Formats: sequence, structure tokens, C-alpha cells
Amino acid sequence: MNLPKIHSISKKICVALLGGFLLIFLLFHASANLLVLRHDDGAWYSAFCHFMGTNYIVKVFEIVLLGFIALHICFTAWLWITNRLARPVRYHKDGKSKTHPGSKLMMWTGILIFSFLVMHFCQFYFVKLGWVKGEYMVKTEKLQDPEMMQWAELANQMDQSLDEFINDLEARALTYTDENSDAEETQAYIDRLRGKSEVLNIITRAYDEDNISEDGKWIRHLTYEERKVLRDVLPESDPEPDFYYMVRQLFHNPIMVILYLITFVVLFIHMRHAFPSAFQTLGLNNYKYAKAIDILGQIYAWVVCLMFAAVVILVYLGL
Repeated sequence: MNLPKIHSISKKICVALLGGFLLIFLLFHASANLLVLRHDDGAWYSAFCHFMGTNYIVKVFEIVLLGFIALHICFTAWLWITNRLARPVRYHKDGKSKTHPGSKLMMWTGILIFSFLVMHFCQFYFVKLGWVKGEYMVKTEKLQDPEMMQWAELANQMDQSLDEFINDLEARALTYTDENSDAEETQAYIDRLRGKSEVLNIITRAYDEDNISEDGKWIRHLTYEERKVLRDVLPESDPEPDFYYMVRQLFHNPIMVILYLITFVVLFIHMRHAFPSAFQTLGLNNYKYAKAIDILGQIYAWVVCLMFAAVVILVYLGL
């Protein structure tokens, strides 16, 4: 196997720098997740997700973050492979090693964390990209279509639903335009009204099932099919994933709760070694404060993992 010739220490520095950035991001991510625990019907968490999903600077940051994750994985795997190739034959005699136990597990905990990331992305991030179906929400102000409301009011005056009114309108209009060159244009207009009738049905269902946020600004719990209708009929509505509802639903599943908690244990083991190791690799560690850095790393790993775990456990308990 021919790999590019880059000095081992250079690869370690890249792994340390990328890992340090990811450690900081984990603290940010864990802090943001705590918003789920607010008893405000998801107002703060939804506002945070809306900002993160619509701000262009954040979108650029997402690409950078994904790139850093990919590079961290690639450099770590590359370093592991080159180290294995450098010593194809194992030692014949086992001896005591001063290597921290966490160091020997880094590759395997990393693989488990990567597997979790794939699952986590399928549950959330890929929903935002439209690759996986999820639950969605839309701002009520973006559904205020004057034409739709005008026809709905007219249908109500005739004691009909909008669907019934459009069917009657279609029958009369197409009879009138049967021999007219405008028949195709009339049918296109009727189809557009029918689409807006579907939107009105979605809005009505949301109010009937009380799927409106407490502040009245969002219609929530939209299905993938309803999202598609809204985007086709009212492109400016732009429904977005309802991550608050999705998180609450996910952590009511005991299997998912167990999987996430196991992952946080694995993440703790990974971070526990990664923190002091990054300082060591970057030459920021010495015997005077090595113990302090090690303790700080433990505290950091505990804080981040407990913040993640708290959300999962408390949501499962209904708090």
C-alpha cells in the first residue's frame, strides 16, 4: 500500500488540531441541546434551529465542520495504518506499557462514534437536507395567501367546503370553455386552486389537532407529504424540520435512549484521552502542569457527556 509521505508528527498535529476544534464544537452542541428542556413548547430550541438552518454564515460553518470531521477521520485512519505498516510483526514478548489505556482504544472508540454519527445524521441532519423523511413545521405568516382565503370565504358563504366549491366551479368552467381555446388555461387555474385547497386542508387539520405552537407563530408536526404540498403550492412557505418534536419523539423510545447513552460512554472514553493527548502533541504540556491538564480533560469530558445524557434521560422521563 503506497501512502503519501508525510511525517508522522505532522499527521499527529493535524489530528490534534482537528480534534481540538471538534472538542469545542461538542461543548457548543451539548449546550444548545439543553434548550430542549425548556418548558416553552420548543420556542427557544426551534428559534435556534431556524437560525442555524437559515443563516448563511452558519451554512458555511456546517461545510467546514463536516470537512473537519472527515479530515479528522482520514488523518486518524492514515496514522493508524502507517503505524501498523511500520511494525508488521508484533512483539514476541509482552511487557508493561506506559501508554494510557485510553490511547489503545482510540481507534475503536472512534469507529463506534463514527457509526453513531451516521445514525444521528440520518435521524436529523439528512432530514434537513431532504434525504430522509421527518417531521416539519412552517411559519403561519407564510401561509397567508389572499387568493386562497378569498375563495374559502366565498365557499363558506355558499355553505360548501372549498373542495366542493372547486369541483362545482370546475364543472361549470370546463363546460363553458369546452369549445374555447382557453380550456387548457382554465384547467391550469382550477388545478392551482385545488392545490391551495390542499393547503387549506393542512392548515385546518393543524388547528383541529392543536398542532400550533403556543405563540401561534408555527404550524407543527407536518408530514413529508404535507411539506411537499406546501413547497409545490406556496414555494415561499419553505417548511423546515421540526427538530424539537423529533427529539422529543426519539427519546421516548427506550432502545434509542440506551443506544445514545452507550454512545456517550464511548464518547467520554474517547474525549478523556483526546484532551490531554492534544496538548501533548502540540507541545503545550510538561511535567509542571501535566496533572492539571489531565484533570481538566476529565472535567471537560464529564461536563460535555453529562449535558448530552441529561437531555436524553430527562426527555425520556417526560421532564
